Amino acid sequence: MGTFVVGAILVIVVCLIVRSMIHDKKNGKSLQCGGDCKNCGGHCS
Repeated sequence: MGTFVVGAILVIVVCLIVRSMIHDKKNGKSLQCGGDCKNCGGHCS
């Protein structure tokens, strides 16, 4: 039973992370830059 609970929590956390990454991607942010162009070091256009 404990394994099932830990597994379910892990699946939920992974789904939330993926959902956040998709949301950021749709808003023009990326993993490399984060959308903070003034501190990006020239990687933003």
